[in-house]
Amino acid sequence: MSVIRSVTSTAGRVAHDMRGSLHRARIEGQKRVLERRHRQALAALGARAYDLALEGDLTSEALAPEIAEVESRLAEVRAARAEKAGEDTAHDAVAAFPMLADDAAVPTGDEAT
Repeated sequence: MSVIRSVTSTAGRVAHDMRGSLHRARIEGQKRVLERRHRQALAALGARAYDLALEGDLTSEALAPEIAEVESRLAEVRAARAEKAGEDTAHDAVAAFPMLADDAAVPTGDEAT
């Protein structure tokens, strides 16, 4: 009988621990959702303030450092995108597909001699 009591006791502790873990995980998930919503609200506020400052409806003197930082980061993103686009189109097709080298060297017969 003591074996059954021991197993029952252990199963009860495991079940209690699992409920506690699930509760903590649920609370952590809810916290992350709220933090994400907060970041999204701050981003929307920042975007709106940036637009208002560019339109002149909000004095840009108070936001000048932040606006300069945003424009600097935006320029970096655009430069990185342009560089990535250049890398994507500037790859060496012949190195990737050696059979293309043969096609480029073979005359098609359409050229004037």
